[in-house]
Amino acid sequence: QVQLVESGGGLVQPGGSLRLSCAASTRFFPFKTMGWYRQAPGKQRELVAHIDNGGTTNYADSVKGRFTISRENANNTVYVHMNSLKPEDTAVYYCNAVDYRSFYYWGQGTQVTVSS
Repeated sequence: QVQLVESGGGLVQPGGSLRLSCAASTRFFPFKTMGWYRQAPGKQRELVAHIDNGGTTNYADSVKGRFTISRENANNTVYVHMNSLKPEDTAVYYCNAVDYRSFYYWGQGTQVTVSS
C-alpha cells in the first residue's frame, strides 16, 4: 500500500509564506496526478491545486496568484508554495494522488494556521 507523507504545516502570520511537501512511500509507483486539498472547520474538503505528470496545473480561484504547485516525478513528491497567506487559508491540508486506475490516495493531513 502506497502512503503519502506530508510535512511543512504550521502557524504563520497573515501575509506570510509556507511550503508544504508530500512524498509517496515509494518512487516506483506512478501517479497520474498529485495535488492538495484542504478542509476548514465546518466546511467541506476543497481542491487547492493539482498537477499532472506532464506539468499541467489547476488551481482553485481563491489561491490563484498566491500558491504555486510543483512536482518531482522521479521522487514522487509534490509541493505547494503558499504566499500572501490569509486567515481564510487556515485549514487542514491533505495531499492527494490519483493513479492510472483512477484510485485515490490521501495523506494524513497537516494543519496550516494563519493568524496574528
